[in-house]
Amino acid sequence: MISGGGVEIAKEQHTNAPAATPAIGRHQIVAKQQVDTRRLFDEMPPGREGRKVKKQHEARGIDALPDGVLEHILGFLPAEEAVRTCVLARRWRHRWKFAAALRIISTGGEFLAPADKLREFMDHLLLGRGGAALDSCELRIGDRYNVLTNDDVLSRVEHWFRHAVECRVQVIRLLLHLDTLDFLELDDLPLVSNHLTRLDLHGVEVRGSFLNFSGCPNLQCLEFESCHLLSESTALISFQSLKHLRIMSCALSRVHISAPNLVSLVLHKFWGSTPTFESMPSLMEASINIIDCGDLCEFCNCESCCSKGYVLLEGLSKAKSLLLISQPTMYLFEWDMRWCPMFNNLKSLWLNEYWCEPDEFKMLACILEHSPSLEKLTLQLFSAGPKHKLELEGSISPIGRSPAISEDLKTVKVKCEVFDERIVKVLRFLRVFTICFRHG
Repeated sequence: MISGGGVEIAKEQHTNAPAATPAIGRHQIVAKQQVDTRRLFDEMPPGREGRKVKKQHEARGIDALPDGVLEHILGFLPAEEAVRTCVLARRWRHRWKFAAALRIISTGGEFLAPADKLREFMDHLLLGRGGAALDSCELRIGDRYNVLTNDDVLSRVEHWFRHAVECRVQVIRLLLHLDTLDFLELDDLPLVSNHLTRLDLHGVEVRGSFLNFSGCPNLQCLEFESCHLLSESTALISFQSLKHLRIMSCALSRVHISAPNLVSLVLHKFWGSTPTFESMPSLMEASINIIDCGDLCEFCNCESCCSKGYVLLEGLSKAKSLLLISQPTMYLFEWDMRWCPMFNNLKSLWLNEYWCEPDEFKMLACILEHSPSLEKLTLQLFSAGPKHKLELEGSISPIGRSPAISEDLKTVKVKCEVFDERIVKVLRFLRVFTICFRHG
């Protein structure tokens, strides 16, 4: 068992062997003392000269596995634990250098939490690995209780990040926790990799050329969380290979996005300006939650807030599943509904009370009438969720069924906290479409 920073190899007790004979085969590893990070990289001393090495066919347990499998297993360990395996046996001395994955965790209570220890460890780690290929790399530095403030570490993070990209990494996660509303500004330089398929960023500011992913032709999954995305309002951000895009709790300028092969989209709780999307013909599902963005319409006329034309809904019109949530003061969906597109592929639709105000229910009626293939409708009314105290299920009367709604509509649900007059108004309106509910 490996624990703590230092280890020593217990000597085997054997009646026929001298007491000073070192044991190199199966070892008992015991904790000795805490060491600095440099000691982690000391090589295991060579065995006594003349000692016979076990033949491969005599290997047992994990030692019987091929090198490639061992390197894959090492990738599941935190990086410092992977390095410590160098003392297990001669065969393990350099295996850590070829681990298929790197997990660098520097959060509260972790071995690498102190900034000086992290910096020293990373310098030795990258030097030891050289350019060995990586399948995945996770750099997680700081947490909500231990934010990253060390300028020396901050200045090196991007070097570590781009080094991983140069090692032909396929999946990379850079997760930083800085002071509130602070971001690590990454260089205005594009990423170039034929191997990168997934990129997750947290706590960084990206702009200009960094958002040009044309140099990553196989990138399929991209996630921004608690980031700052800056782009010229006239610039087009193109994600030609991208299939999955998640933007959550980010600060945005008015970015214009082209992602023709996108399959899923999540756009939640951002501030700044709502991004615009070109047509996404492959889109299967999208979840849009507009809560705190800067597209408000409290003190102005909508015509002065936005240039003419669609902002969101046209780009989402090919989706099969949509969740559209908005605060009453946001006007984007209302603006787009003036030129309401057809949602010909839409099977499942989830809306909140925004679509049921004002009392005429014009927006709700419009989107239902423009969804000819809809099968399931869910209304989340005056309830933040995800759990709701009440759930009402409606039925569609086959007699006198309204031609304004989809013939395929089979399921209608209302989720709420209390059954009050606001809910009653919505249920009365749904009866126009021959959708009836029973309560209590």
